Amino acid sequence: MNYPNQIKTISSATEFKLKEKSSLFIGMAFPVSSELEATEKLNEVRKKYFDATHNCYAFKIVNGLIKYSDDGEPNGTAGIRILNAINHFDFNNVLVIVTRYFGGIKLGVGPLGKAYYDTAYECLNKSEVILKKLYNKIVLTYQFELSNFVHRTISKYNALIEKNLFEEEPQIICMVPSEVKNKFIEELTINSQHHIKIQDCDLLMYK
Repeated sequence: MNYPNQIKTISSATEFKLKEKSSLFIGMAFPVSSELEATEKLNEVRKKYFDATHNCYAFKIVNGLIKYSDDGEPNGTAGIRILNAINHFDFNNVLVIVTRYFGGIKLGVGPLGKAYYDTAYECLNKSEVILKKLYNKIVLTYQFELSNFVHRTISKYNALIEKNLFEEEPQIICMVPSEVKNKFIEELTINSQHHIKIQDCDLLMYK
């Protein structure tokens, strides 16, 4: 699939609590990058709030994966409402869990759905928003006399150096912004007269 060059997400975990007719709603938002990470975080919260009435959630990953759960609440009152809050902010790579402790008074379908949405919304609203760019992992192997040129080109394209290796020849593992990857490779190839070995690792990552 074609991934966007930039996504909007949250920088760190956030929490928000809402009281509604004796029920306590605890909203928790987490940055996640995969279904596995979302599932692990969900299991942690379930263990922490093992005595809660419901642990409802929604998460959205940039690869198109979307999951949500009402966890025993009436259909359509929780999971989809939490997802709607995520979509309101146009976030990706985000998990929101809303834990409910039932207080003995039934809210009704409408107010219940609103309580889940409001809890998720306010939790996300207080989160620090960050933009992450899409990078490609590239490995460059070159002759020592090309070192200055390689480093200048890396700097020019705002690539990030992950590792500097020195075997028989210098080698750099770097993350290159996807939107300029082809230009980056072309410039290195042409200006070095094909003397730089360039390995595109086909690994994408948001940073």
